[in-house]
Amino acid sequence: MSTPAILATPTRQPERTAKRRTVSRRVYGKRKADAPRAVFEHKSPPKETAKGAGDVVVDGLQAKMASITIKPRAMKGGKKKQEKKEDKGVVDAFSVPRDEEEPVKEESIASKPVPDTAEIEPQIEVVEQPPPESTTTERQCERMFSIEISPRKPESELNEHKPLDESATQHRRRAAPARKKKPAPRLSSGCVQDEKANEYAHSILNEALSPIAAQGVQKFGSWAARGGNMLQVVKLAEGSYGEVYKMRLREEVCKQEMSKSKLAKLRAYGDGVFKVVPLRAVKGLGSKKFTSVDEIVSEVKMLKYLDPIPGFARFREIHVVQGRFPESFQEAWDYYKKTKDDCMNPNPANKRAYPDSQMWAIIEMDDAGCELEKFSWSSVFQIYDIFWGVAMALARAEEYALFEHRDLHLGNVCIRSARSDGRMDPPTDLEIVSRTHSSGYGFSTLETTLIDYSLSRAELRLNEDPNAPPEVASSDLDKKQLFDAIGHDEDDALLRDTYRHMRSELYTGNPANPEKPADVPGIWSEYAPGTNIVWLRFLLKNLLKNKKDEIRPTQPQTTQRKALAPCSPNKQNIVISKQSGQKQGKGSGNRPLVQRINIAEAQLQATQWRKILDDRLEAVLDLLDLEHRHEDMCCAADLVAYAIDSQWLEERDFF
Repeated sequence: MSTPAILATPTRQPERTAKRRTVSRRVYGKRKADAPRAVFEHKSPPKETAKGAGDVVVDGLQAKMASITIKPRAMKGGKKKQEKKEDKGVVDAFSVPRDEEEPVKEESIASKPVPDTAEIEPQIEVVEQPPPESTTTERQCERMFSIEISPRKPESELNEHKPLDESATQHRRRAAPARKKKPAPRLSSGCVQDEKANEYAHSILNEALSPIAAQGVQKFGSWAARGGNMLQVVKLAEGSYGEVYKMRLREEVCKQEMSKSKLAKLRAYGDGVFKVVPLRAVKGLGSKKFTSVDEIVSEVKMLKYLDPIPGFARFREIHVVQGRFPESFQEAWDYYKKTKDDCMNPNPANKRAYPDSQMWAIIEMDDAGCELEKFSWSSVFQIYDIFWGVAMALARAEEYALFEHRDLHLGNVCIRSARSDGRMDPPTDLEIVSRTHSSGYGFSTLETTLIDYSLSRAELRLNEDPNAPPEVASSDLDKKQLFDAIGHDEDDALLRDTYRHMRSELYTGNPANPEKPADVPGIWSEYAPGTNIVWLRFLLKNLLKNKKDEIRPTQPQTTQRKALAPCSPNKQNIVISKQSGQKQGKGSGNRPLVQRINIAEAQLQATQWRKILDDRLEAVLDLLDLEHRHEDMCCAADLVAYAIDSQWLEERDFF
């Protein structure tokens, strides 16, 4: 089976990978609108770099000259007066009618505030010239002015040549502009003043996008209080890395008087999730556990670099905070503990687990939906879309950044519905028939997103120089307790075996090798895309094994009026639009792109599609077999290319 050249992913040989490493990488697929950034970090735009003093004066001169109407006229008074003006260094003469001119305040240079600088700067002087003598009455209402450009002298020199008396000093005080009132302290005043803490988190703060998040470590309570009572904190999930929270807009806030722009920002802010990760301490309590600063920096860099790729999480912001959990977050944690049975992390209020000086990294991202491990899939159409959605995302990332996820369990795959109402139930038979997807992908309208790159590997080309080596972001998995654990049930055993298969793939190139080789320092920074194949096999086996019984309604359940007489199922026709898939009203049979679908025929076609997709997924499982894997199946891009050649996917699904 031939493989499209555009999808040929580089293998581990350096001579093959070097050809694909270019600065301008192409992102396959179309990403939707940019992710909204942190709303409460949006302040006034950053000020532009201040110009030099000379540039400011020149700009002011140009503005003054542009506001004056130039009316050249013949000079009167004879040749001697013209020569006298030339000796004075006059540049130009302007004739300004009195009824149009603005009053000019006669001020000495010394009476003007001069910045304390040692540099010689140009200065504008307005010199009033006496009106020329004239015997006519036409020029009696005119006054002559000239603009002279001379170097601005420091205030000290001006004071030496022209002493100031008491009246001049008072006049200078009156002429000085009034100082602006000191602005109220910004919300970022809750920053931690500990220099050691800021220095410790310096590399994380460098990855922040907003000035407030980048300026230093913030107090946890001050950071959380910016939303006031407008947002409700809800805990969504937790893991060994930390916990995930969401801030939902309170309903009563919408009833208050609030500008539409602010309300829209608050609603957009509620679409994000916050991954709260405890940082490893320098010494003392927490110095031998939690996530290190380097691991957070690596994950954030990958989040930012992979942001354009469809199927990957959208990054918003990174914050570093210090202190105990605020009341709103603590209440959310307590409620999760009472209502969920998977709360394994220690209580944040426990001082033995977290000291008062505990630092936290808060990664802000778009809400990618529900975790796959918490979703009950029951349709082969859902399984087909979930699996190939993940496979295509990995294939794009392999081409873009030589990416390996290395931790693709069901909790790191999120799904959400593309339907307008957000329904995630399986498609009906009528919806399947009305779809225009000829490959079978996209029937369920489920979209997948890969999250959590704490164990991932990627090459980040952050330098525009094509000859500069890429920055490899990775984590040493040999230092983590991943490969010796034994699962407590069948699903967990499959997960633990997958970690070991991944390690064998990296070390030996054979994932089925049961031997555990000796640790090799730095090997986890190498590129082994076969690990993505190992995780795709794990994903597909879970999807097929844990499929629930499917309930197949032929059409959406709606309240309908009973028929006057029983009708044979073979004669029940429904008018459906090919484009929208919605039932049409009376009189729509003659409209274009509309056909009458027999319900029995729709059921037959949907059953045929189920059989086709089931056979394809079983064939994929054979291709991903660890011991008898297809020799050309070396990465996710190879699998996607094979699917496109086999017409299991269309090119438009990937591109």
